[in-house]
Amino acid sequence: MKGTDLMKHLKAEFFIPDLKGTNQQTVLEELTGPLAAGGFIKSRGIVLETLDKRETFGSTGIGRGVAIPHCRTLVVSDVHIVVGISKKGVEYNASDGKKVHLFFLIVAPPVDTSNLYLPILGRIVELVRDAKLRQAMMGAETFPALAKILQGVTA
Repeated sequence: MKGTDLMKHLKAEFFIPDLKGTNQQTVLEELTGPLAAGGFIKSRGIVLETLDKRETFGSTGIGRGVAIPHCRTLVVSDVHIVVGISKKGVEYNASDGKKVHLFFLIVAPPVDTSNLYLPILGRIVELVRDAKLRQAMMGAETFPALAKILQGVTA
């Protein structure tokens, strides 16, 4: 997992520093917005439906103010990560019952030849376990600020 450099997969246009969504559905809609706007997904509706189905197996709200909604779908051709921050926090059925402030949306094709999906998911989980790092990420106001926080830990 240490070899997975998250910065290689993060893009400024996929960073939302002030999510407006007030519940799980509106946040997922907002997080998929940049993918739809950039033409990276063929059907936003299918992605949202797939994410909803994934949540029925157990919340991707992993606790400590973090959620990692993720899915595999035929409507993307590559792995994409969208990072969003909610200042107010969102009720998300998180494992600890607390509001979620930091979101990492991962959308991947059913088979990714680079085998990135699970290592990226694992790397994010590993990073957010660190309380200081998690708080720093939650406070990032811009993509360069987020990148600076992550560059020291993902290299």
